[in-house]
Amino acid sequence: MPIQIATRKSPLALKQTEMVLAWLQEKLPDDSFEVLRLSTKVDERLSWSLEKRGGIGLFTKELEDALLEGSAQLAVHSAKDLPTQFQADLHIAGYLPRARATDVLVHRSECSQPASIATSSPRRRAQLGLILESASWTTIRGNVGTRLRKITEGTADATLLAAAGLDRLNILAHDGLDFVELPIEQVVPAPGQAAIAIQCRATDLPKYENLFCEQTKRAVSLERAFLRKLGGGCQTPVGAHYTDGTFYIFHPKTGHRSFEFGLESLSDIEPFLESIFNDFKFNP
Repeated sequence: MPIQIATRKSPLALKQTEMVLAWLQEKLPDDSFEVLRLSTKVDERLSWSLEKRGGIGLFTKELEDALLEGSAQLAVHSAKDLPTQFQADLHIAGYLPRARATDVLVHRSECSQPASIATSSPRRRAQLGLILESASWTTIRGNVGTRLRKITEGTADATLLAAAGLDRLNILAHDGLDFVELPIEQVVPAPGQAAIAIQCRATDLPKYENLFCEQTKRAVSLERAFLRKLGGGCQTPVGAHYTDGTFYIFHPKTGHRSFEFGLESLSDIEPFLESIFNDFKFNP
């Protein structure tokens, strides 16, 4: 029987699932796969405020339920959407190689200094608010194409989108809009941003855990462990990103910080985080 891969139905989720499918077909040529497209409550209810509802697990629950019920053997997630704790018996099998992890400020071309910015992310609002102090903020929901259309139509002067999502959807430009990539030092990405996570049940973990990108696994494991140690989820205004020997963080209590750190194995993570928390007196 084909291995069922669960995914949300958004264009970006389907594109990311195509990437996982291609990867698995190369690594496991004797297996066959099918894509199971699932509807999620959070995608159906665009009027919901993610911030008020807590955000944690809203994009993943239906996919995790499919794994636990046995209707799917794998699930594909944007790693930044994953809660820090999973439902029982579920594990991350691995990650595809991470893409460009920065955020992009998308603004109407005639508004080089946007006065109103639409985002549902407290992390983005907290960091960009330090740069554009006079801007007003509103929320925005919908897939990438919907958000671009709303900004073009004047819902707000600008929004923020993940560079990885734009790249995967091959959106390099848009009529009437300018794209400005924000450096990681200025707007630290969400833990796991730009990484595609593959989730499975514990019994299937041995089959898949060595098929994916170890470098991305180490980096995202550090970022997620930092968030978990804070006791936060995806609606906490925290950034954490590891790349090229540097760990970047943003936290409301400390502002922007960076640490030089050679991450050689998963066992390096806990001692390193202990030193950070001792030095900067985080109080989860």
